Amino acid sequence: MPRSDKKDTTMKDLPPSPPRAADVLAARLYDAGCRLAFGMPGGEVLTLVDALERAGIRFVLCKHENAAAFMAEGAWHRTGAPGILVATVGPGALNGVNAVANAHQDRVPMIVLAGCVDADEVQTYTHQVLDQTQVFRPITKATFTLNTGAAHVIADKAVGIALEGRPGPVHIDVPITVAVTPVSPGIPCRRTTATATVPAPAVLDAMRAELARAKRPILIVGVDALNQGFDTQRTDMADQLRQFAETFNVPVITTYKAKGLLPEDHALALGGAGLSPKADKILLPMVQRADLIIGLGYDPIEMRTGWRDFYFPGIQTMIDITAEPNHHYMHQASMNVVGDCAETLAAMAQGVTPQPTWTEGEIPAAKADLTRAFPADEAWGPAAIIDTCRTTLPRNTLATADSGAHRILLSQMWECYEPRGLMQSSALCTMGCAIPLAMGAKVADPDRPVVSFSGDAGFLMVAGELSTAAELGLNTIFVVFVDASLALIELKQRQRQLTNAGVDFAKHDFAAMGRAFGGAGHTVTSRAELQAALEAAQTATTFTVIAAVIDRGAYDGRI
Repeated sequence: MPRSDKKDTTMKDLPPSPPRAADVLAARLYDAGCRLAFGMPGGEVLTLVDALERAGIRFVLCKHENAAAFMAEGAWHRTGAPGILVATVGPGALNGVNAVANAHQDRVPMIVLAGCVDADEVQTYTHQVLDQTQVFRPITKATFTLNTGAAHVIADKAVGIALEGRPGPVHIDVPITVAVTPVSPGIPCRRTTATATVPAPAVLDAMRAELARAKRPILIVGVDALNQGFDTQRTDMADQLRQFAETFNVPVITTYKAKGLLPEDHALALGGAGLSPKADKILLPMVQRADLIIGLGYDPIEMRTGWRDFYFPGIQTMIDITAEPNHHYMHQASMNVVGDCAETLAAMAQGVTPQPTWTEGEIPAAKADLTRAFPADEAWGPAAIIDTCRTTLPRNTLATADSGAHRILLSQMWECYEPRGLMQSSALCTMGCAIPLAMGAKVADPDRPVVSFSGDAGFLMVAGELSTAAELGLNTIFVVFVDASLALIELKQRQRQLTNAGVDFAKHDFAAMGRAFGGAGHTVTSRAELQAALEAAQTATTFTVIAAVIDRGAYDGRI
């Protein structure tokens, strides 16, 4: 992942001596690899912004804190360094709650820096005063209030907690006067990094015995494996997964977050799962036929009810290899291993002689069934849009998806050839994430082509960030599925035979919005028009909005 370790400093960039508490915090974030912070400043966080900039962390002004947090996540997907959200006291901090909760459920390391009123002021002052730590406590891994005596310790704790185990957000309230108060440089604190762990010999022996006798093994790979693959000190997760799958002829199903850990054009890749009933009808019977299920970093927070208790104890064996113990109880495995996914998978394979598996052609048959279930040959419609984008844009294009009917279809049809090739909110499933995720990824990795896919309602939630894209000079491509409806909710409404209410809205000129904010805009109603717009977008110096107009009910029977 691209990341510069050089810091260009001038005398004016250097922090005061002795450093302020805000400088101590910023220096620790810089040491963690952070080079970008996103947010909307108020007077209470100006010292924080100054400290970040002096430390070599670029502050990116956004138009809303919710979008800023998703941009921070997009940057993390490209760099591996925790995302940084900066929000001012009160309404600023609260604006970011949705995206912070998303980071908590989607296992995204994020440092949430919020201004707050000083503790002594709170006793006689009420304007914009609320207990922000209580707000953020249930949606973060930890919450702190910075103080001058332990600034180094709090900074290091925040980074360590955000990254360890299952990653997640950590909130730090920064009182106004604490930020500017000089602190003793002291000795910077550094948490000792935990080493990769594998099971005890007896457990490994039992795992190897199950693998040796398996006739129909299957892998379900999830977000823990994706996140552990970020650590360059460990064996590369994608390489280890491919080697294991090929050696033992094991088909691989991934959650949507883990798409691309095995390239999806690989003969053993069965694509993503979690949302689509059509895909589940093919994949769940395959899982239930398996005699050995290996859950590799499988976190079922992305999955729907069909994946609850999906295997049969006593008839099948399931081995869970995860970053944290199973407290969710969506299923219970035969063996639960908490440790490093890549190292454990490699250790499990040692000394086991491969034997023929899935000998009745089940794997290619399942792939063929999935292709038939999600045909790409329609003349026009959501599947045609996805297919045209995938075949027109370069293989290394990064994609993001907003929540809605289009995301279910896209997650099945958009082939990923590398980890994090498709970014989305797949645990909290919040709308309004695709555009800022794409922008954050593009800022962090400007040489990669990036496309976002939004429904028209999700696009309208964050349309103001097009101004940010223009100010940053991004040439990101924003594709909008235009049907003037909350398509997924409208479909559910009809399925329940309820009266149409609250799901339809006016059809707007999204291409004109793109042009108004300084980008290019195209409205398309055919494959040929879409292809021409995509080709133009790839050479544009500005961002491009492509409004792809589809019929109401276009997703019927497709997801």
